Amino acid sequence: MNPNIRSAGPADMPAIYKLMEDFSIFQKTPEKLLNTTDQLQNDSNDFKCIVIESGNMIVGFASYFFTYYSWSGKGLYLDDLYIDPSYRGKGFGKKLLDAVFDIARDANCKRVRWQVSRWNSEAIKFYKQIGATVEDTEINCDLSLS
Repeated sequence: MNPNIRSAGPADMPAIYKLMEDFSIFQKTPEKLLNTTDQLQNDSNDFKCIVIESGNMIVGFASYFFTYYSWSGKGLYLDDLYIDPSYRGKGFGKKLLDAVFDIARDANCKRVRWQVSRWNSEAIKFYKQIGATVEDTEINCDLSLS
């Protein structure tokens, strides 16, 4: 099982959206998924995403955007990373995360930042194993503009 990682294209949006739905259920917040497949396609200039495939099936995705941190400079924010549960524990998440880190390095980013739910102990353990610092000092603020 040798996975393929590549940039997402317009034809991938339905499969990515299905994984987003699955992720929202995993996060126990399906009501927060307000995006649509059409919106993903319409926002293609802003929606940066890579996918990981097994065979010809997309089994995970990572969405991200470039940002600028006033304290450290250019960065990449990893918005979501999700692997279908049946493909976890096979190194797919690590490969996808490494691909995100490569994108950040290629763009001369100084850091990659992302969030993890406090209850997601498996993900926290995984992130610490790869050398990430998992802080508990920030609280998210979110304001809907629609």
